[in-house]
Amino acid sequence: MPFIPHTEDDIQEMLATIGVDSIDDLFDEIPTELRCGELQEIPPGLPEMEVASLMQSHARTDGQPLCFIGAGAYDHHIPAAVWELTTRGEFYTAYTPYQAEASQGTLQLLYEFQSMMTGLTAMDVSNASLYDGASALAEAVLMAVRGNRKSKSKRILLPRNLHPHYRRVAHSIVRNQKIELVEVAYDKSTGQVDMADLEKYAGQDYAALVIPQPNFFGVLEQTDTLTDWAHQNGMLAIAVVNPLAMSLIKPAGEWGGQGADICCGEGQPLGAPLASGGPYFGFLCCTDKLVRQMPGRIIGKTVDMDGKPGYALTLQAREQHIRRSKATSNICTNQGLMVTAATIHMSIMGAEGLQRVAATSHANTQKLTQALTSLPGVEPLFSGAVFHEQVLKLPLETVNALSMLATHNVLGGFNLQDDYPELGDAVLVCATELRSDDDIENYRGKLERVIQSQAQTPSQ
Repeated sequence: MPFIPHTEDDIQEMLATIGVDSIDDLFDEIPTELRCGELQEIPPGLPEMEVASLMQSHARTDGQPLCFIGAGAYDHHIPAAVWELTTRGEFYTAYTPYQAEASQGTLQLLYEFQSMMTGLTAMDVSNASLYDGASALAEAVLMAVRGNRKSKSKRILLPRNLHPHYRRVAHSIVRNQKIELVEVAYDKSTGQVDMADLEKYAGQDYAALVIPQPNFFGVLEQTDTLTDWAHQNGMLAIAVVNPLAMSLIKPAGEWGGQGADICCGEGQPLGAPLASGGPYFGFLCCTDKLVRQMPGRIIGKTVDMDGKPGYALTLQAREQHIRRSKATSNICTNQGLMVTAATIHMSIMGAEGLQRVAATSHANTQKLTQALTSLPGVEPLFSGAVFHEQVLKLPLETVNALSMLATHNVLGGFNLQDDYPELGDAVLVCATELRSDDDIENYRGKLERVIQSQAQTPSQ
């Protein structure tokens, strides 16, 4: 947002209007001994040109590495118009749109976001965003426990091939409400949910089954089978999805005979830059039957007294607006600015553009897999079909391989050893639409040299 400086005359006029002699008088309640005085160590300001040059020199020291890391945060192209519009003052500094008469622009944008998300996921209702994908899953779990009238338990089936950060965040949020997250194993050959392990819970009282699509390994799940299994056993089906994948493959609302009951995930692929980890935003959609259990806000479209279309907050049963014990959520944060960017991003890209990005990302991951597995000792770890990520087994220690690649400006993937030690030296690699054939060949060449150098190093 632009900086508008005040002249000395402006300052004196304002001080005179409120009846004080100086700006220091506005802070006279702060004891003298607590004031820092003059900041002697702060250097004088630089001209704009020198500041730009200094920052660019700092940026160059970081290099410009090629990114092949996914694991929940993806390097996608964002049209320049997205953030040019998002950072306009009308959106950038807008507050919660409680006063509909003064907030029609923000309310309409949020309404359009909800409409786009229900279209993308094939669900009935969407809220107007949550903090991030992990907390969105936690909210979905809470919704399922409240909303499943067939279940008297507070137990949820949670696949181990779901994002480990999501599993940890969900546990942290729901454990104090005595909700138990029961882990379901994954098949060691396909990377999908292990149906044999899942069958152990058939006929038992669980509120919901969580179904990732794709899962953390990038593998596509048998969503129809899993959704129907959940419903046959009196459970709700909670879909945790990559929204970009929903533009290309069957959306959550069409899984199985009835569709998923709740759909949530991380919205970062829809116009939010990587930005060292955030801010991102979570999305949450559900069926009409569960709308009263949904946290956050829902924007509705109506008409005013003159019959003109208008927008208003129609449902916001969270702790700011209702008694704490009756609230659907006690997390108030809403990533409205990120939703603004996502709405503009989806509007610019359109359905065809999102599909093209998803298809190109998938194709690039296939190219990357073929290139890397041409090297001795590198092979896919799972046989299941993937979207735009793949787990590869390496012929050397993952930590050393990724460290050496990073010194050559290649971010080679996500190390799985901490979260999945049973996989051994395995790495999760990702290639979005931004990775060119030259980028993929660059990665292959660097990894080949790393493998050769390790083979030539005598063992200790």
